[in-house]
Amino acid sequence: MTRPVTLVEPGTVKLERLLPGPLERVWAYITEPAKRAKWLCGGELELRVGGKVRMEFDHDKISGEKTPPEKRRSKSEMGQHVGVVTRLEPQRLLAHTWTWNGGDTEVTYELAPRGKDVLLTIVHRRVEGRELTAGVMGGWDVHTGILADVLNGVEPRPFWKTHAKLVSEYAATL
Repeated sequence: MTRPVTLVEPGTVKLERLLPGPLERVWAYITEPAKRAKWLCGGELELRVGGKVRMEFDHDKISGEKTPPEKRRSKSEMGQHVGVVTRLEPQRLLAHTWTWNGGDTEVTYELAPRGKDVLLTIVHRRVEGRELTAGVMGGWDVHTGILADVLNGVEPRPFWKTHAKLVSEYAATL
């Protein structure tokens, strides 16, 4: 089965997912903390180049499935990550750093209209190591799948069960 996330070079993963539009609505779900919290994470986002980004993950809030106890204890699975906005083209492109495991990764979200739909392309750079790469690939796949569910008005898929399955599948391709 073809997955929406690919490894484009060592340390860089790319996701492409077609979402129901309009573009302004998808942009709001990426940039507005309360809407972003429904599929990825809440937290502050100063929408300007150089603006602060604080990503507050709480996976219990994005699907009906509760966080397994062993994941709840892991700082990398829950909690806060910080970064800085590095590029901004309103309604089209947002890029920011994401401090993770002591290093700065960078995420770019790009939106392109496709009729009534919107193509969301996410590129996550400077992801080090096979295990982290598989986790990032599975994470973007399930998170944007939940975004599609939210935009389609259906019950979001279970996060942890789906994430575990996807990480295993992506790890097998690396």
